[in-house]
Amino acid sequence: MISALLLSLAIILPAAKVAGHLASRLKQPPVLGELLAGALIGNLPLIGFSALDFLKTDPGVELLAQLGVVLLLFRVGLPTTIRDMRKVGLSAVLTALLGTTGSFLFGWGMAVWLLPSARSYTHLFIGASLMATSVGITARVLTELGQTRTTEARIVLGAAIVDDVLGLVALASMTALVGAVESGGRVSLGAASAVVLKAGGFLVGSLVLGFYLTPHLFTVASRLQASGVLLAVGLAFCFLFAWLAGLFGLAPLVGAFAAGLVLEDLHFRDFVHRGERMLDELVEPIGSFLVPVFFVVMGARTDVRVLASPGAIGLAAALTLAAIVGKQLCALGPIGPAIDRLSIGIGMVPRGEVQLIFAGVGASTAIAGGPLLDQTMFSAIVVVVMVTTVITPPALMWSLSRRYKRSSKARATPPK
Repeated sequence: MISALLLSLAIILPAAKVAGHLASRLKQPPVLGELLAGALIGNLPLIGFSALDFLKTDPGVELLAQLGVVLLLFRVGLPTTIRDMRKVGLSAVLTALLGTTGSFLFGWGMAVWLLPSARSYTHLFIGASLMATSVGITARVLTELGQTRTTEARIVLGAAIVDDVLGLVALASMTALVGAVESGGRVSLGAASAVVLKAGGFLVGSLVLGFYLTPHLFTVASRLQASGVLLAVGLAFCFLFAWLAGLFGLAPLVGAFAAGLVLEDLHFRDFVHRGERMLDELVEPIGSFLVPVFFVVMGARTDVRVLASPGAIGLAAALTLAAIVGKQLCALGPIGPAIDRLSIGIGMVPRGEVQLIFAGVGASTAIAGGPLLDQTMFSAIVVVVMVTTVITPPALMWSLSRRYKRSSKARATPPK
C-alpha cells in the first residue's frame, strides 16, 4: 500500500503545482488548475492510457484527500474570528442570507425540474451545494484593482464569512438527515428542524466552549520548551473539534471550521513573543501539501464522457445559471445610498472549496444502496465551480470599471 501511495503523491503533487502555476499565469486561482489537472489525469483512459486510473480509488490517496479538506476548512476559519463575525454588519448579513437563500431555491428548483426521478434528498443537497461563495477569487480581483477598502468590498468579504457558516450548517444538516434516513428512521418536519438546530447548536456551542477554553490551553502549552508546540496544539485542537462534530453525527469539516473560527492571534501571543511564527503560517506548508491532493482527486473523478450527454450538459448549464442568478438577490441586501449593487452580486458569484466539498460528500454518501449524487450530478457541480471561477474576475473588473468611469465622468462635468 505504501508503494502505491508514494507513487500517487509523486504524480499528484507535481501535476497540481504545475497546473496551479499555469492557472496563476492566466490570472485564475490555482484551485482551477488543480481541478483541471485532476480531470486530465482521470480521463486519460479515453485515449487508451489507463495506468493512472488507480489514483481515483487508492485508499491512501483518499485518506490524504480527506485529511486535506479538514485542514482546508481549518485554514478557512483561521483568518476569521468571532469578533470579525460580530463586525460584518447588517448589510453583510442580509447580503449573505439573500444570496444563500436564492442560490438554494434556484438550485433546488432546477434539480426538481431536470431530475424528476431523483430522491428529494438529492434535490435538497444539490440546492444546498450552491449556497456558499468562494470569496478568495473576489478578494484577489478587489486587491488588484485597489478596491479592498470600499463599502462594496467590506460587504462582500463580510457576507462571505456568513456564507461559509450557513453553507457548512447546511452540509451538516443534510448529511445528518441522510444518515437518519439510511439508518431506517423517518424524517418529519420536526425531526428535520431538530437536525438543523443540532448543527447550529454544535457550531455555536463549540464557539462558546472554545472561546473560554483556548486562552488557558495555549497559555499552558506556551510553557513547553519543545519545538513545534504551537503547531502540534493547534492541529490537535482542530482534530478534536472535527472528531466531536462526527460524534454529534455531523460532518467533521464543520468541527474543523469551528476550531479555526475560535482561534485568534491573541491566543498565540506567548509563542510570538519568543520568536515563533503565527499558527496560520505554520499550517500553510502542511496545507500546501495535502489540500491540492483533494482538488486533484475531485477533478480526477469528473468523467468528461458523462458531460457529453445532452442531459448532463443541460444539468451543468442549469445549475450554473441557478448559481449566478440566485446570488443576484444579494443586491437587495446592502443598506445605504450609492452602493454598487451589481458589483456586490457579481462578487458573490464564484463557487469553490465548499461546493467541491459538498460534491465529494454527496458522491461518497450512500442512501438506499446508491450514492446521494451520481456521476452526472457530481460532474455537473464540478463544472459549476469551474465556470463561476473563470467568469467572475472579468465580470467584476468590468462592473467596477463601469462605476469608476461613471464617477470620473460626473467629476469632469461642470455644474450648471
